[in-house]
Amino acid sequence: MEKLLNEFVVNRPIEQAWAVLTDLERIAPCLPGAQLQEIEGEFYRGVVKVKLGPISTAFKGQAQFMERDDAGHRAVLKGEGRDTGGKGNADALITAVLEALTDDTSKCTVTTDLRVTGKVAQFGRGIMGDVSEKLMTQFANNLNTMLDSDQPAAAPAATEPTAADVGDAPTVRTIQGPAAEPIELSEFAGGAVLKRLLPLFGGLVILLMVLRRSRK
Repeated sequence: MEKLLNEFVVNRPIEQAWAVLTDLERIAPCLPGAQLQEIEGEFYRGVVKVKLGPISTAFKGQAQFMERDDAGHRAVLKGEGRDTGGKGNADALITAVLEALTDDTSKCTVTTDLRVTGKVAQFGRGIMGDVSEKLMTQFANNLNTMLDSDQPAAAPAATEPTAADVGDAPTVRTIQGPAAEPIELSEFAGGAVLKRLLPLFGGLVILLMVLRRSRK
């Protein structure tokens, strides 16, 4: 389990900022690599695409509000996902607290308890922190750009529920938005990722040298 702490500023009064931040459908396009695909009741399902050079992977999962205090501007979300290539799983408990900085700006503090298993976890402690910090910065930039345009983010089209959807079961809305571009980890983590991967490449080189000598 790894604990991550991030902060960012929203260029809106606290009530307006809270309304936007708790509208997951609206803010999903602001998160790099993320694509919201469907909403069923309180569950938001989608995919996050990740890339490191020629290697690509995607996490498919869901998120839901566990707690939401509109008066105190505090929310807790639970997210879980699995690598579509079978290389690992991830789950997170995310606590977001919003506070007013000025009459026109608000600060959001996000605490994430993250657990990653499988091959994806080989990057180790520290890498996730570097990546999450830069991702959060880009998310905040995208969010404020959206707000400054005074236009809602391009809302993905949703399919109408069919007759089979009507009943006691929650309605599933399919979100038909543009495909998200993968997050290029080398751009977000920079030398941190490469430094962590160098020993792996070094070990591979040594292994190849041993195999060559054994064949002579």
